[in-house]
Amino acid sequence: MTEKIIIQTPFIKLDAFLKYCGACETGGEAKLSVQEGYVTVNGEICNQRGKKLVPGDEITIDGRSYTVSQP
Repeated sequence: MTEKIIIQTPFIKLDAFLKYCGACETGGEAKLSVQEGYVTVNGEICNQRGKKLVPGDEITIDGRSYTVSQP
């Protein structure tokens, strides 16, 4: 099941998104998760913690999926 996460801005960076949606508790945890290849964006492993996510992007970490949405 994919959880929709609503953002109020045109984009959000991946590490900030992981904290915002609750997948990671801290920025350091988000950074490590991305660097170690535990995060996929639109089905591909992403190692760029500053990657800009836009509405429609799908992020998966630890078997949980999230979709970036706008209000």
